[in-house]
Amino acid sequence: MTSNYKEIAVAIDFSEQSLKAFEQAIELALQHDAALKLVNVIDTKSFGAISAYDLKYAEELKKENIIKIEKLKKTGLEAGVIEVEAVIETGSPKGILTQLPGVSLIVCGATGLNRMEKMVLGSVAERIVRHAKCDVLIVR
Repeated sequence: MTSNYKEIAVAIDFSEQSLKAFEQAIELALQHDAALKLVNVIDTKSFGAISAYDLKYAEELKKENIIKIEKLKKTGLEAGVIEVEAVIETGSPKGILTQLPGVSLIVCGATGLNRMEKMVLGSVAERIVRHAKCDVLIVR
């Protein structure tokens, strides 16, 4: 890689693949003296049709994910990454992860938690590769 990445985003859904992507992103951030942005997207597009249930479930999931992502943030800082930001969004992972402002590299796992979506609609990783405006690294 000859690019000098300034901000590296890593897609985190807490699957085994996304945690491998996180480890790779730490290494890249250290090599490039880059900031690291941990991005978790709570996929409200795949919830059921009852909006009250959707909001309650999304809020509960967000509370759980804040605790998990803060631990990853601490791990990144302890590894020596200059700056680590943790972001939790709600909506479509495919849309949010391809529209991250200021990011020069997106790192994500080849597969995530939603294996059914991969079979039916195409994977989030594939969408990122096709639509991101920056470099993308897919980690297996």
